[in-house]
Amino acid sequence: MTTSTTSPAGVTTRGRHTASAPTGAPVEQDDGSATGTAAAAWSAWHAERERTLREQHGWLTLTTLHWVPESPTSFAGLPGQWWSDADGVHLRAAAADAIVPAGGQDALRGTHVQDVAEGASTFVATFVPDGVDPASPVAVELVRRTGRYGLRVRDPRARTRVTFEGVPTFAYDPSWVLDAPVRWYDEPVAEVVGGAQPGLEHHVQVVGEVDVTRDGLTTTLRLTGTPGGSTSLLFTDPAPGVADWRVLFVDRDPAGTAGSGTDVAEASDDDVADGPDAARTLRLDLNRTLNLPYAFTDFGTCPRPVEGNVLPFSVEAGEKVPR
Repeated sequence: MTTSTTSPAGVTTRGRHTASAPTGAPVEQDDGSATGTAAAAWSAWHAERERTLREQHGWLTLTTLHWVPESPTSFAGLPGQWWSDADGVHLRAAAADAIVPAGGQDALRGTHVQDVAEGASTFVATFVPDGVDPASPVAVELVRRTGRYGLRVRDPRARTRVTFEGVPTFAYDPSWVLDAPVRWYDEPVAEVVGGAQPGLEHHVQVVGEVDVTRDGLTTTLRLTGTPGGSTSLLFTDPAPGVADWRVLFVDRDPAGTAGSGTDVAEASDDDVADGPDAARTLRLDLNRTLNLPYAFTDFGTCPRPVEGNVLPFSVEAGEKVPR
């Protein structure tokens, strides 16, 4: 699996990682059969998934989410004073606060402003609490959700990360690799969905729909994302021991990303694509269904599935609820 992450220092790294079997799932060995090879590939993929979760400022490190008011405010455990207005989020810092801009080395002094687009986030600063190894700073992430600015604190010493022993999963099951007809829309359809935090709304784009069949039952689910870009299948189902909703990331053009290790949905050899609305077949490997960040801590702002994305059968594949 190839990953792309941005650190508080603003450095983007990409690379392939070969890891041991995931601690939260059974070890799958390649016995030379097609199923054995697929199961071993899944184990390696999920091991990499867990490695990224363990990263110094990954999703396991969220400890706080502060919504930023309009008047200067001090937050417990966070240096400086913060407030928001039409220009963005302001930070008033003194030298004693020892808070450093992301990617910088010198402590901030005076008043500084940062902005971020709706639905996006960015690391804006780091600091080192007293008695903490300078190599493990706390990161401050600026988010903007439903017109509100928030500060999310990412601490490498978070209990969620320190005690992490892997994500529990269902065992790999080849019967959950489904060939599903998909219809891409000529133009995306705007939808508004809720979020993991009360009162949040996310503006998403529906880019197509896919027919998922299991045990004679067919359900049409809608795909969200960007035209020609990343695509997600968010859904709920009645499987025991899973999060309220999960996600399968879909690659619309696996031929263009051969070898990336992220082909959680692949086009079959008999695809037909005579136009934007032409039916195609996606191979959906539901063994690669993931938890969204909200499932790991209380500070995720993840979007909910679009209305109607509910499967009537239990998808006993992919990740189980981690807590």
